[in-house]
Amino acid sequence: MGLFSGLMGNASEVDDSDLEKVLANTMIDGEQVEKAYKVVRDMFIFTNKRLILIDKQGVTGSKMEMISIAYSKITKFSKESAGHFDLDAELKIWVGSDPTPISKDFKAGDNINEVYKIISTYAL
Repeated sequence: MGLFSGLMGNASEVDDSDLEKVLANTMIDGEQVEKAYKVVRDMFIFTNKRLILIDKQGVTGSKMEMISIAYSKITKFSKESAGHFDLDAELKIWVGSDPTPISKDFKAGDNINEVYKIISTYAL
C-alpha cells in the first residue's frame, strides 16, 4: 500500500510479514488467514475460523485492541454506502444478542464492498 493511499484511508490487502507480527501467539492449530485488509491503522483479518478486528490506538499505534468473532456468532451485519455528498461508508456487525453493533468507518475509496462480501461468505 502506498503512503498516500494509506493516509487517505483506502482499504488494501495486508502484507504477510505484517500479519505474522500482529498475529504472533494468536492463531490456533489449523487456523489459516484467508484475507486481511488494512484501513489506515485498523485491520480486518478473515481466517477459516473467525473474524479478527484490530484497532490500533494512540499516537504511536502501540496500544492495540483485538476483537475475535466466531462467524457463527455474527447475527447480522450491514453496510451504509457512501452517497454523492456523503463520501464516508459504515460497516456494522452485530454479535450474539448484543443490541449495540461493532461499527467501523470507511472513507471514500475504501473497499467496503469487498469486506462486506467476505463477511457474507463466512457468516451466512
